[in-house]
Amino acid sequence: MCACKREYYLAHEVKINVNKGFIMSSQKEVYSFANRHIGPDSSEIAGMLNCLGLKNLEELYERVVPAAIHLKRELNLPGHITEAETLAELKALSRSNQVYASYIGMGYADSRIPTVIQRNILENPGWYTQYTPYQAEISQGRLEALLNFQTLVCELTGLAVANASLLDEATACAEAMTMARNLVDSDETSSFFVDHHCHPQVLAVMQTRAKPIGVKIIVGDAATFDFSAKVFGVLVSYPTTEGAVVDYTAFFEKAKSAGAICVTTSDLLTLVALKAPGDLGADIAVGSAQRLGVPLGYGGPHAAFMACRNEYKRKMPGRIVGISKDAEGRPGYRLALQTREQHIRREKATSNICTAQVLLAVMASMYGVYHGPKGLKEIVGLIHQKTQFVAKVLSDLGFKQKYQNYVDTLAYALDSSSVSALKKAALEARINLRYYEDGFGLTLNETTTLADLNALKNLFEKVSQKKSPLEAADFIKQDIPPQVLTRVKPFMTQKVFNEHHSETELLRYIKKLESRDLSLTTSMIPLGSCTMKLNGTSEMYPVSYAGFSGLHPFVPLNQAKGYQTVFSNLETWLAEITGFDGISLQPNAGSQGEYAGLLVIKKYLEQKGE
Repeated sequence: MCACKREYYLAHEVKINVNKGFIMSSQKEVYSFANRHIGPDSSEIAGMLNCLGLKNLEELYERVVPAAIHLKRELNLPGHITEAETLAELKALSRSNQVYASYIGMGYADSRIPTVIQRNILENPGWYTQYTPYQAEISQGRLEALLNFQTLVCELTGLAVANASLLDEATACAEAMTMARNLVDSDETSSFFVDHHCHPQVLAVMQTRAKPIGVKIIVGDAATFDFSAKVFGVLVSYPTTEGAVVDYTAFFEKAKSAGAICVTTSDLLTLVALKAPGDLGADIAVGSAQRLGVPLGYGGPHAAFMACRNEYKRKMPGRIVGISKDAEGRPGYRLALQTREQHIRREKATSNICTAQVLLAVMASMYGVYHGPKGLKEIVGLIHQKTQFVAKVLSDLGFKQKYQNYVDTLAYALDSSSVSALKKAALEARINLRYYEDGFGLTLNETTTLADLNALKNLFEKVSQKKSPLEAADFIKQDIPPQVLTRVKPFMTQKVFNEHHSETELLRYIKKLESRDLSLTTSMIPLGSCTMKLNGTSEMYPVSYAGFSGLHPFVPLNQAKGYQTVFSNLETWLAEITGFDGISLQPNAGSQGEYAGLLVIKKYLEQKGE
């Protein structure tokens, strides 16, 4: 029996007797997933078979599928279960993930998802079933939301043009490297400098991306790099992975004198508090929008962003939404600068239009709309106060802080034996910190409560065997002076960010935009099949389970047993269905899977000496 036929039968929840050549309806047909989601029912199938003069689906497959590609064995897959049983199993798996208080940071921090956004965008098929907005006339709602995202990014980065959006922070950094190379367009050097204070995953992805395109990554310290080695671009983390806020103005001046493109990577929420990257001299700014009301989700999906100076916009990857006019002169939204795109420029393209996480970009944009500039400043200010409380407590207890300028992340030097003792005590208290060989760090976030602050205080008092007189409830009431590089320019002054601050106002705005889009809620969608539009509600529903949505990607594996089971099962089943020996779940988009496949083929040929 061929694999595709076996999958069809399993999808339709029918029992198969291969020897007798007939199928029998399941006794649980009323609860069948397939009957609710996959076109024809058993009577319609029988009618079509009768019209074709065939007895059963077995005979149909024998006719249309060449015998040479029939699968000669039964697939070793588990039996089907109902939707209710599936949800119960997934709920149990989510509960086997242990959601500790995680202060690991590294580009990921928990955030409060406004329920009006969670219910009306994340969990709403009127937003998550649309296809890529190739047709502007049926995509006006999403395009407006994405234009808001671009505007938000431009305001916070201090740069003229932004896209909407990219896959994640690490790949956005790799895209910025490629963009910088295209901008310099010089044969003088193939080297790109990356400051070693970037997140580890950023360094890893950039090194992976660099080798196939002939780029040499120079990893070093921006404070000491003298540009004696010619580079076409530089990347720094702002703030650094350990939380230090560094003024890169002088470094960028040196870089530009040496002919290099300057890139920063940041998270958008932190930029609310800081001088914009563009004001420091950055040419390109990239990073993550996860902290603008998007769940951790064990690492994704999250929308990344990219912004650049106006003169560089034609080299920027990713979709760009612009304002245009229709045939009657009325304003409207459309995808702009499409001559950059792969479907037009082919191999000369600088962008692939599908490379985005639009649903998450829409969520982030609505978070900005809901809170506005005043609300965002209050959120970041409170996070900073909480961080200062922890810093003061640790100072009282004798811990040595590595950097004095920070927003929400702290780093401390500590000998290895003390690090081990701290880790043991923290895990006992259900707390995750970030650990180094010679120290530890922690990143606070929007969800950190007074109880969390007291738990951190108790942990460090226990480890240090000392006491701090500070009380969290009293400390965060103080008027704390700002850090250096504090943002002083007004931002997000546009009307859209200053008028939808009640739940009802935002709800009406969300529904107004939704009504301007074509989604599966109103019509079939006659375009591609690479989006979520064919996923049933029961497939999407577990995304909101706390055990799945609230897990930090770098927690110890024994805290993510549910996810590990999901991954293991999926890898096993896909390998069984496809006949391959191994499966990688690493790519977070079809385009990334294609790229990974090409790299695997290239490596295989290299090992064969070809």
